[in-house]
Amino acid sequence: MNALTLRGIVAEELGSLKLHVIGKCGGLGELRKTCWTRELPGFGTRHYASGRKVYIVQARMEGRTRTVTIGNAKVLSRVQAMDVARRVLLRAQTGDNPAEERKRLRNVPSYRDFLKTYWERVSPKWKPSTLYTHRYYKRKYLDRAFEGLFLDEIEERHVQEWFNRITNTGGPGAANRCGEILRAMFNKAEQWSVRPEGSNPCLYIRKNKGRKCERFLSDQEFRRIGEVLDRHRKAFPLHCAAISLLILTGCRKSEITCLKWSEVRGRRLLLTDSKTGPRTVWLAEAAATILHALPRREKQRYVFWNPATQRPITDIGSLWSKLRDEAGLPGVRIHDLRHSFASHAAAHSETLPMIGKLLGHADVRTTTRYAHLDDGHVIEAAQRIGDQIEQNMSGSYSLSRNTKYDSGPLLHD
Repeated sequence: MNALTLRGIVAEELGSLKLHVIGKCGGLGELRKTCWTRELPGFGTRHYASGRKVYIVQARMEGRTRTVTIGNAKVLSRVQAMDVARRVLLRAQTGDNPAEERKRLRNVPSYRDFLKTYWERVSPKWKPSTLYTHRYYKRKYLDRAFEGLFLDEIEERHVQEWFNRITNTGGPGAANRCGEILRAMFNKAEQWSVRPEGSNPCLYIRKNKGRKCERFLSDQEFRRIGEVLDRHRKAFPLHCAAISLLILTGCRKSEITCLKWSEVRGRRLLLTDSKTGPRTVWLAEAAATILHALPRREKQRYVFWNPATQRPITDIGSLWSKLRDEAGLPGVRIHDLRHSFASHAAAHSETLPMIGKLLGHADVRTTTRYAHLDDGHVIEAAQRIGDQIEQNMSGSYSLSRNTKYDSGPLLHD
């Protein structure tokens, strides 16, 4: 530490007291006399021959005595100057160094710079679909999120205001997705020692409640969609085959439309790249029959391909809209077929771990949102349990038989 450091401490303390010292405090070569106070060793008043009077503070720092001016006596009162001197001496004794703090702050990047660094280092590991989606949110909501702020200046209130703004303009889903990206970015900032551990300002930002997708097809609805598929199978063989596989396997849309022949192995699909990484899809006999009936083209690696583009089919959604309307299922999405697969598995008493394995979930907690049971299955289960309990009790105590308490007087009218 040096005199410059001590001046920085004095300036900070004057600023904290909202005192702004103006005017000339002294000049070199002027005759001067210093009077030190007994009340606070290190605090004194310096008198010049011209009549000017300034307050000074003297502190010992790293084995050397440093003296700096606090301010002109015409601007500061003695009480104010002594208060500043007391704070300065205390900070000097504890080794406080504003120069080191300024150096640390200069090493912290701005939000914009760190976002660029984070993107360059992390985005190459994302899947193409994830990168495509994140680029959109970055361009629309992240690039100008915290203009002019350094990374360590961003607090929870800044993030909450930003999150609310996206919710109002882009919708709850967009805000949730952007919040996840920002939370991951601040986690990396902590891992890379740019921010202190546990300082993530996104930590306590509550997500918007998502729409619960509990729509799944009943047996009668599956029958209707099967009839519609049969009617259109001749005109759209590949599209109808792809939709049938979605129904029979519970796969994600991209897992079927981008399926390669090299991934078809008998009664299994060995997917090399799904949402959760490589996984195996076991095929029912009906699903395997559909795949084995499809024509194979030489040098064509995709199962469902567009002859015009030689790429995977991408217009399956338009046909699905037509099919669902003909089947009287308005509003049912292609992804609801996946919900339906999981729901029927749960209705047939399959365990959540088994359903998760069939769907390719990395975490069994994700499976719980797909394992929906409609009221019919619940009522049937309740009836079976109730019948069993009544049967067990009917040996000596029938539920329809009065007990001694029934024959007694009522306690309450």
